[in-house]
Amino acid sequence: MSIQTISLSGRKKQVANKKMSFIERLYLVAIFKGLATTLKHLFKKKVTISYPEEKRPFSDVYRGQHTLMRDEEGRERCTACGLCALSCPAEAITMKAAERKPEEKHLYREEKYAEIYEINMLRCIFCGLCEEACPKQAIYLTKSKKIVHADYSREHFIFGKEQLVMPLDAAIQNTQKLA
Repeated sequence: MSIQTISLSGRKKQVANKKMSFIERLYLVAIFKGLATTLKHLFKKKVTISYPEEKRPFSDVYRGQHTLMRDEEGRERCTACGLCALSCPAEAITMKAAERKPEEKHLYREEKYAEIYEINMLRCIFCGLCEEACPKQAIYLTKSKKIVHADYSREHFIFGKEQLVMPLDAAIQNTQKLA
């Protein structure tokens, strides 16, 4: 007896409902195939590493934790244009723009800045589209060994500006390296 089914691609398939032989019903062949696979992998080199002591090398295309960059004078580059939030397919970025006051001229490059800038790391898929969409090169996925660590609370995975903004001393060091 055969039954005709339609797959997800729209193609028709013939499915035969044949009787199993006595040996097939005992499943001995399947058991021996499974044992052979187990024995084959038993004597191979283990791929497990002892994490805190040993660290696996990162790939060349590794995208690490987000960083909000500063310019050569130590001011924040982000102008709260919102292009990074629009380009994020996981909708992980939220921001609120504010106007710069005259006394804050040394903190922000433009008249508008991101008063609130948050990334929900539980939603982020580390695709790098926010980095590509930014016209000011303000957000950058660091290629350093900085990773997002595990935690028990969801609130600890919503990173605000205090976790994302590049430290001022690092911005000064980058400027000195370029000079």
